[in-house]
Amino acid sequence: MISFYLNGKYHELTQLNPNTTVLEYLRLHEGQTDTKEGCGSGDCGACTVMAQRLPSTNQQTLNDENGNEKNATPPFYTINSCITLVSLMDGHHLMTASYLAENPEHHPERALLHPAQQALVECHGSQCGFCTPGFVMSLACVYENNRMQTSSEAASQSDAKQLSYDEVVASISGNLCRCTGYRPIIEAGLLMSDIGQKREAEHSAVKDLTISLATDAMGSTKESAVSANVPAEAESDNVESTAIAPALNDAGRRLYIPKSLDELNQILAANPQATIWAGGTDLGLSVTQHLVDHEIIIQLSGIEALKSWSLSDASNTSTDEQTQSQSLVLGAGMSYQQMLPVLEQYFPSFAQVFERIASPQIRNMGTIGGNIANASPIGDLPPILLALDASIHLRHCAPNREESGKDLDSSDSVYTDEIIPLSAFFLDYKKTKLQAGSYVVAIHIPLMHDNQHLFIHKISKRYEDDISACLLAARIDVSTDGMTIENAKLGLGGMAAIPLLAITCQQALVGQAAEVASFEQAAQVLSADVTPMTDVRASREYRSHVVQRLLVKFGKQLVAGRQTETA
Repeated sequence: MISFYLNGKYHELTQLNPNTTVLEYLRLHEGQTDTKEGCGSGDCGACTVMAQRLPSTNQQTLNDENGNEKNATPPFYTINSCITLVSLMDGHHLMTASYLAENPEHHPERALLHPAQQALVECHGSQCGFCTPGFVMSLACVYENNRMQTSSEAASQSDAKQLSYDEVVASISGNLCRCTGYRPIIEAGLLMSDIGQKREAEHSAVKDLTISLATDAMGSTKESAVSANVPAEAESDNVESTAIAPALNDAGRRLYIPKSLDELNQILAANPQATIWAGGTDLGLSVTQHLVDHEIIIQLSGIEALKSWSLSDASNTSTDEQTQSQSLVLGAGMSYQQMLPVLEQYFPSFAQVFERIASPQIRNMGTIGGNIANASPIGDLPPILLALDASIHLRHCAPNREESGKDLDSSDSVYTDEIIPLSAFFLDYKKTKLQAGSYVVAIHIPLMHDNQHLFIHKISKRYEDDISACLLAARIDVSTDGMTIENAKLGLGGMAAIPLLAITCQQALVGQAAEVASFEQAAQVLSADVTPMTDVRASREYRSHVVQRLLVKFGKQLVAGRQTETA
């Protein structure tokens, strides 16, 4: 069973096609047509809705090594409902644009619009109106999070921090408008705080969108819309596959939401051909664009252990000659948004790239494990992780009792683990070391030393929310005096069928003077490492030229940084 609130009303579901998206459920099952269907790919943002993860007694607080919450999810976040499975809303409060207004008598003329809605009206931010609900949700989300963040710090709403131009633009970077243009919409975003302050001064009623109920108390609510129970014959079909019951079941299709790694291992061992679903920001397209009807889905959203991080002794799988003292271990289920504050602390150059990756809606759902396991040649994270000499922790669950020769009732005998260099993980286009019954547990990233420098550049047609034409990441290790290059790692993305290391270029840099000329010489041997592909984003010649110039730019940045340090 999955349970959640939709616009303040409690829902339980047990019998539903596991492939059902939030958008499909809203429009076809609930008649909630204020959420629009646009591209069906998570690109345009017309289908944007807002969610709040409700507190749970079994939900772990994600802390850093000092006990401080560093990667806590914001109270509200936006998602693209077109590619998000409705099962991912288990334990959440899901909100659409029609819920934001204070409208107790259900009379539009008497409704008190949310500041995001009112601001769009006053600034004429809507023309055809198709994209407007999505913009409303994105603006309302940044408004509500800002209001909640400052409520404990400010004496009143009038003292609350005003949203900046950059904050408003960032909040709507995943929303596309084709007719009004962004100027009036941005103006509306900047006006929201003023409207909120004015209403507080007038003591106008404002709806509190926060639901602070614990998820284990959700079943006690009176207002519920409960689906029919799973038929007895469907229940009997599940007994033979695993003792753990599916959360959703419909016509032989099943969806499991394990709550621990032990449960995941058990379910995956019994169903090695199941589709493993994390955020689904890419897998969701298999449902909406390719009309795939996945028979068995194992959803990872309920496993808090996959969303945690830690510092540990570096793995001995590192290919560096220099021994690393510690590694940052990121759980494969961590979303981009959860990773961001951690990377800001340990890899600030890495964190800065996140504003160039996807949109807020995608970063709220997409995970590091999913981005790597997807094995896309244009994925943004793999080339950076390759440059950082990262390793990947894989777990292979036994496909059946006969092949494993072990008792599946013992959780420690269901699987085998291996930690390998990420450079050995990618085999060919969309082919990796993963096999049936395997999944990614974590990513190990060696911490950098003072003599190591990380440079990253992504090239795309748009600055925000766009696919890479090519991406080059470089970790350059210099001598103590900063005059000699002792080691180099160059990660390439968008250049070949898989993300890869530019081995020849790396070797051409090692032992050379830390000068621009060394990088210019190394750039000339790029063709020995890769023959770039030509596609709709860029030609082979363009990619080769751009990456060569980026490598030279890294040299200039390295020299400029050394001059600044010695000045």
